[in-house]
Amino acid sequence: MRHIKASGLEIVRSKRLFWQERDAEQFYAEHQGRFYFPRLVQHATSGPFVALALCAPDAITRWRTLIGPTHVYKAQWERAETLRARYGLSDTRNGFHGSDSPSSAAKELAQIFDSWDVKWWLEQREKGEKLS
Repeated sequence: MRHIKASGLEIVRSKRLFWQERDAEQFYAEHQGRFYFPRLVQHATSGPFVALALCAPDAITRWRTLIGPTHVYKAQWERAETLRARYGLSDTRNGFHGSDSPSSAAKELAQIFDSWDVKWWLEQREKGEKLS
């Protein structure tokens, strides 16, 4: 959390989760059928985790830069300062997820934070409203 705050990303929502298999399968559905899918689901359901909604100009790029390459060995070799290099274990147990586009982020945030209307929240924020 210290690294996130220092990066200039604002944590606007957080939620502690312990997923069942169906939750992880739904979240990672785009990877269904790939060889690593069962390991991905197994890791996502192996214990509790904290989901975060982050906000900043260019938040997706900033977050993905902070977490580093998907493969831990690559992160350790090329970007040792990243979160995956520091805390990840393997390619499917790399410790962090980062949406790859605004549309993916909206879909994933809607799945995690059930009743949160991200589009509305962003519109209000742009108007200068104080939101929690």
